[in-house]
Amino acid sequence: MARNEIRPIIKLKSTAGTGYTYVTRKNRRNTPDRLTLRKYDPRARQHVEFREER
Repeated sequence: MARNEIRPIIKLKSTAGTGYTYVTRKNRRNTPDRLTLRKYDPRARQHVEFREER
């Protein structure tokens, strides 16, 4: 049970407006803020920022 509270599953949504998402886990203790990662968006065919969606 404690694992789910510390490392919740989050969705990363593309800022390019394509609607593409990645699903991952994050550690709440190390990154309490919303996560932002630069990843590949296959619909936009380029690397763009993906932001955490709640």
